[in-house]
Amino acid sequence: MKNILIAGAASLALLAACNQGDDTAAQNASEAVNTTQDATAGVVGQTSAATLGANTVDGFVTSLAVGNMYEIEAARIAQTKASNADVKALASTILEDHTAAGEKLLSTASTAAPDVVLPTALDQRRKGMIDNLNAAAPDDFDRVYLDQQMAAHNETLTLLNGFSDNSDAPVLATLAQEMIPTITKHRDRAQVLVNGM
Repeated sequence: MKNILIAGAASLALLAACNQGDDTAAQNASEAVNTTQDATAGVVGQTSAATLGANTVDGFVTSLAVGNMYEIEAARIAQTKASNADVKALASTILEDHTAAGEKLLSTASTAAPDVVLPTALDQRRKGMIDNLNAAAPDDFDRVYLDQQMAAHNETLTLLNGFSDNSDAPVLATLAQEMIPTITKHRDRAQVLVNGM
């Protein structure tokens, strides 16, 4: 209910700003809508990771693959748009680690879950997050990226922790266990950088 009210308020702010013809107010309202959309995406992702993703092989592999694709695309954007050198360094680390994770997932899933078709494109939720990154004002980009990273990595940790003891797919469960420290490191680094802003 709270998210619906926030989304409604952000939408009204955008409408009011557009009616005023004030470009600054419209931009501020648009940023508020994007922030709300990202926050809602985080909640939806957490719920999805804790339910479907953590309980089925198909859900786990698909969720992990799409999340990994988002991380790679977001990191590439951050490498060009971030203004803080530490944020750019985090993006480089994330790009490297998630590229390796994607390769490991592909090879593991091909033998441990050969019937699961890995996605080749982002889902609508993550496309929206990428759109919000691309739309972020230069002064706001670093914060938007870091906020998204904390939410996305928390979602991935929920997914990995939920699947890490899956006895029906022990090879994938081992992969989940192996990924937890790296994902935790990314999330914690993003939090340190946000705290320093």
